Amino acid sequence: MKEFTADKPQSLKEFTDNTYAQGSFFWEYLLRNREIRVNGKRTGENVRLLPGDRVAYYLSPAQEGKSAFAVLYEDGNLLIADKESGVNSEAVFAALNRERECFFVHRLDRNTRGLIAFAENAAAERALSDAFRQRRVEKVYEAVCFGRFPKEGDVLTAWLKKDAERARVRIFDRPAAGAEKIVTEYRVKGREGEGTLVEVVLHTGKTHQIRAHLAHIGCPVAGDTKYGDAERNGRYKLTRQCLVAKRLTLHADGALGEADGRTFVSRFSARDIFLKRQ
Repeated sequence: MKEFTADKPQSLKEFTDNTYAQGSFFWEYLLRNREIRVNGKRTGENVRLLPGDRVAYYLSPAQEGKSAFAVLYEDGNLLIADKESGVNSEAVFAALNRERECFFVHRLDRNTRGLIAFAENAAAERALSDAFRQRRVEKVYEAVCFGRFPKEGDVLTAWLKKDAERARVRIFDRPAAGAEKIVTEYRVKGREGEGTLVEVVLHTGKTHQIRAHLAHIGCPVAGDTKYGDAERNGRYKLTRQCLVAKRLTLHADGALGEADGRTFVSRFSARDIFLKRQ
């Protein structure tokens, strides 16, 4: 059992996603089986919390043992974590921050597996933020997509506009009011039945960029429930996207000098996720 105390008004799900990585990972199970207690009372609903409310989570030993993330690298300045699908980045940060000083610089979508970088002191936070802003961090993703790509590799340019009310984005082939330019590079690596394994390099880093951009060209990420192919997702019993933040390479100095030029690799494989090996 793990117990935490709410510090502001929020929903139980918001609190869980921002506080407890294991709870975020097993959220649906916990709610369905009423394994969460608020002020000592079991609940199966996404109730509203008030400051001071005590929230206790009851996970089985097996669930406690299936970690929501793993720390791959740590040198006192930089920490690289490898997170599971279904886990909010904020929950990973909260778990790390309870054990050490930690700064939240970089995030992944809840249902994307893979690498996240955190800073471990103020100087490293500034250096890491600068590295991301100046594009000195190489981010390579791996995905399985439905459909056939028009080329074996290409650099795609489009314009992305956020729709905050619907929590999604729209893609345009030409400049549009309120839209930002995006550049997405892909390379086909192989095929698995209806799925195509691709490596994706982000030249810009916008909300839902990979998922929305690839769907826009007719090659949605397998398992993507927001931009994807619902019929094929259902046929393959996929409920989370086959997308992994696979490799991260830093080009940095100063506080991050020890990690300069190093490449970190996620333990997850988009192909294995598609084939249900993970």
